[in-house]
Amino acid sequence: MADVHLVLRSTRVITPEGTRAASIAVCGEEIAAVLPYDAEVPAGARLEDFGDDVVLPGLVDTHVHVNDPGRTEWEGFWTATRAAAAGGITTLVDMPLNSLPPTTTVDHLRTKQRTAEPKVHVDTGFWGGAIPDNAADLRPLHDAGVFGFKCFLSPSGVEEFPELDQDQLARSLAVIAGFDGLLIVHAEDPHHLAAAPQCSGPAYADFLASRPRDAENTAIGLLIEQARRLNARVHVLHLSSADALPLIAKAKAEGVRITVESCPHFLSLTAEEVPDGATEFKCCPPIREAANQDVLWQGLADGTIDCIVSDHSPCTTDLKTPDFGSAWGGISSLQLGLPAIWTEARRRGHTLEDVVRWMSSAPARLAGLDRKGAIAPGRDADFAVIAPDETFTVDPAELHHRNQVTAYAGKTLHGAVKSTWLRGTRIVENGTLAEPSGRLIERSA
Repeated sequence: MADVHLVLRSTRVITPEGTRAASIAVCGEEIAAVLPYDAEVPAGARLEDFGDDVVLPGLVDTHVHVNDPGRTEWEGFWTATRAAAAGGITTLVDMPLNSLPPTTTVDHLRTKQRTAEPKVHVDTGFWGGAIPDNAADLRPLHDAGVFGFKCFLSPSGVEEFPELDQDQLARSLAVIAGFDGLLIVHAEDPHHLAAAPQCSGPAYADFLASRPRDAENTAIGLLIEQARRLNARVHVLHLSSADALPLIAKAKAEGVRITVESCPHFLSLTAEEVPDGATEFKCCPPIREAANQDVLWQGLADGTIDCIVSDHSPCTTDLKTPDFGSAWGGISSLQLGLPAIWTEARRRGHTLEDVVRWMSSAPARLAGLDRKGAIAPGRDADFAVIAPDETFTVDPAELHHRNQVTAYAGKTLHGAVKSTWLRGTRIVENGTLAEPSGRLIERSA
């Protein structure tokens, strides 16, 4: 262990084998060994002793809308990745829409990469987009290193990223299945949305009625049939309707290659607490009732839901008008996902090991990031150090994303992030961020 230059020590280190007192030996940018707590520090190595604070693998967030270039006033790579780092996230994957251009061709991907490269504080990768007219671009995007492809089954909200109908979905999915790629899907059925009561005004109940559970349930059912027919890999984004869980569980048991995510806002906020006019709570699909949330947590516990990611979808403050019909739909939570989930998880009897599985290991596995998501030899030396019992009250002015709009304002949360480490370098300490040192990453071969 002569090349070890750094040892991180804690009485609580979360490893794939469980939580234990340990010393983590770092050589260069990767974990060399996970040693007994009282192991001798190699000559010349620096010791960082975190006492009883918990060392987690850096979180992996595979659902982030950065919007850069083109809508950088909504969010940019500099601000988004600062917020990610402050929240214990060391790797994120950017969504293909809300930027101009969208990531639907290799040229557009290169534009986004050039924009991002000098700005990222954490390791950053990219999803491609599947839209009606770009089936011929999917394989070149895959070969260029995108992690998979996102599509919408209902309108996306931006005209440059149209949704797929069922025939277009079948064509795109067939192409993607041909190279065993991954399609990630905003699953709401447009016919159910069109038939629902249309929403305008400040009443959250009216907005909730306009995005019924049946829209999610039907779209997910149709997606499962397509995936089964083609033996394709599909992933359901931001699951909100707990009614879809039996359908998903049955498909998984039958061997359909489907995975599912949910988000902090669906798991920690409820429809009953949303004030009228408070469109910082608006997202699509919507935050649903407390009883629905209880069943989502059961889906996490039994493995039907694989992971938790932010769906950080910011906008400028002027777009969050008090009208739920016209306000932009999206919740900014990149910096707050870990404490929001830990606060609710501990209340429900879950452990930090569960949180690590949902927010680090499973998203890394989804994206094929085999160097991320675990404190184990050979993995990148990415860590989040948290004080799990320490509380703080969310002040929007202290958030690092570009527009300080958040549904969590004024909430008291457990789990303060004390430091964040990327490939063996501390990038956040007690809220202070270092200069950008993130890298652009690609899907591994």
